[in-house]
Amino acid sequence: MTVSLENLRRCHFAVDLGAARTRVYVKGAGLIVDQPSVAAVNTRSGALIAVGEFAEQMTGRTPDYIRVVRPVSGGTVVDIEMAQRMLRHLIGDKIRRTLRRRPRLRAAACTPHDADPLAQRATIETLVGLGARRVELVDTLIAAAVGCGLPVEQPEASMVMVCGAAATQVAVLSLGSIVTAQRIPVGGEAVDHAIVQHLRHAYELMLPSQAVRPLHLALSGNGLTPRGPSSTEIHGRDVATGLPRSVRVDTAAVRDAIQTPLTSVLDGIGRVLRECPPDLVADVADRGLVMVGGSALLPGLDKMLREATGIPVHIAERPELCAVQGLGDMLEGKIEPLSLAPLAA
Repeated sequence: MTVSLENLRRCHFAVDLGAARTRVYVKGAGLIVDQPSVAAVNTRSGALIAVGEFAEQMTGRTPDYIRVVRPVSGGTVVDIEMAQRMLRHLIGDKIRRTLRRRPRLRAAACTPHDADPLAQRATIETLVGLGARRVELVDTLIAAAVGCGLPVEQPEASMVMVCGAAATQVAVLSLGSIVTAQRIPVGGEAVDHAIVQHLRHAYELMLPSQAVRPLHLALSGNGLTPRGPSSTEIHGRDVATGLPRSVRVDTAAVRDAIQTPLTSVLDGIGRVLRECPPDLVADVADRGLVMVGGSALLPGLDKMLREATGIPVHIAERPELCAVQGLGDMLEGKIEPLSLAPLAA
């Protein structure tokens, strides 16, 4: 394991700061926070109005003096002060008082693969602002692999793909470490953006990214294949008149529109497999790829990857919680490291 399991067992709480959602795990109490990484601020007074679900509902519906912000982008904290304020409100006074009673409060946090030192520092400073005296950083890929039950400590290949809102991370792990990995700047938001742009150009219809859920459902059933529903009705705003309008959208054209971002993900998987030792590739061909993260539930994505790569593709149980659950398992001491002590002469 890249980070010491012994150090992680000493941590009191863990945080998974994602672009879409923030999750907090407290040792002995379990998952206590699972909310959108959103905050609403009064720009006149600087007061925090709402965080989490309620703040997300305000997106695009606020007067001029209320600003809805996302202090985390792509798993990296871009506004430390706002991230601290958001976390304080999400955790709540009662849990914060309990944590502050711990001597030398320690925290763990997920960081994207190959996060630069500035991004790592931002995460550390965010948790130090909450009272943590020491912060352990864990690669999201390792935490997610542990959370979905992969035998990451064993001398065999475990391939995992973290499908986030802003990026997709793919890796092959063995003996508790990452053998080879790729971070592709394409996630669920890129797929939604491709759908929104397609509707704007093909139907002159404007709609927010949150409104593409009906198309996600239309693409389900038989996945991203031509055998799905042929069309679905979408409500939006006419580009020319600004008036509400409904159109019947051809789902086959939508499938074509989202192929570009999904092709980038396929290229990333191909690069990981090409850089991987042959013995581990044989393990992957046998055991397959496990998808985790909220965007892993994009209808038909697993089937498309299976057909394109020829390897088994599985979606983890509750994929959106795998990373924070992996952190929690490490905090609770549920992961036993494989002993690699040198043999006596």
